[in-house]
Parts: sequence; structure tokens; C-alpha cells
Amino acid sequence: MPRTGMEPIRRKAIIEAAISTIGERGNLDVTVGQIARSAGVSAALAHHYFGGKDQIFLATMRHLLRVYSHNVGGALAEAKGPRGRISAVIRVSFGTEQFAPSTIAAWLAFYVRAQSDDQARRLLGIYARRLNSNLVDALGQLCARDDAKRIAEGIAALIDGLYIRQALHSRAIHDGPADPASAIALVERYVNSELGAVARPGKKGGKR
Repeated sequence: MPRTGMEPIRRKAIIEAAISTIGERGNLDVTVGQIARSAGVSAALAHHYFGGKDQIFLATMRHLLRVYSHNVGGALAEAKGPRGRISAVIRVSFGTEQFAPSTIAAWLAFYVRAQSDDQARRLLGIYARRLNSNLVDALGQLCARDDAKRIAEGIAALIDGLYIRQALHSRAIHDGPADPASAIALVERYVNSELGAVARPGKKGGKR
């Protein structure tokens, strides 16, 4: 393979190594050298491709968001009806790749970084808006708009909370949901309960 053709492969390896290295430490206190060693390349090459540690972090965030968005898009395309689309979003949010310990640790580290970094905050804002839009669009076909917004907010809060609990569980601090199926089931119960409540006769806001 021509040498120039190795760049996308090495970039991908460095990003995957960043996820793994951040996951092992549980924070962003890692060096380009550590990431590069994990990727099997030199620190100089990692600097050449990305420009520095901050750029590697941002590229890693973008990668995680692209993978998530791609998986959500595929799941939504195959889902049947608005309720099926809600389940598709929930299922992808706790997919094997997204809910892996190293990926969870990376997401949480990026959430912390977003408190002080505008670019990280914007990237997480994109994720939050897309999640909300997908959920509200589907929920809006099953209940009133105000209820759809409220339930979507609850789903998003549960997803974020379960990621935190899983991160703690992985470090033997908290006995949270130990697998994606448990997390999915918990969120699905919330959705069923909320949709059942707004559909009850006499309940304001429910669609007739």
C-alpha cells in the first residue's frame, strides 16, 4: 500500500488509542506520547496528523459523534412507527460500541472538558440537539408537543445518568446497570409509563 494511503488508517488508530487511553485513566490527563504508543506510532507522527493533544481530543469527540449519528440514522431508517423510532434512539444510545467502558469514560471526560472549552461545548451541544430533535419528533406523533418535550428531556437525563452510573459501576463504586440491556429496559419503562399517563382519559395534553 502506498505510504500516503496510511494516513487515514493511522488517524483512526490514534483516535481509537485516545479513547482507550482516556478510558484507562478516566480523565484527559494523558499525553500525546501515551496515545501514540498505544496506537503504535511515534509522538511526532501524532503531532503531524493532529497538531497537538487538544486537537486529538476534539477529533476523538467528532469521531464518537459521527459513529453515534451514523448508527442512529441507520436504526431510524429501519424503525417502524414513532414508538419504534424512540426505541431505536434508546437502543443505539446503549449500543455495545457506545456503552463500552472506555467510550463511557471518554464521554464523561469530554463532558467535564466542555465546562471550560468552547469547542468541546459546541460539539456536545450538537449531540444534545440531535438527540432532542429525534425524540421530540417521534414523541410529538404520540402526545402533545409540551408532553413530547418533557418526556424527551427525561429520556436524555436518564441516558446521561446511566452513563455516569455505569462509569461508577466499572470502578466498583456504585452498583449501577451492568449491561446495555438493563439500561435500555429502564429507559423503556420510563417511556411506557409517561406515554401511558398522557394517554389516560381526562389527562390534559394527550392526543385523542
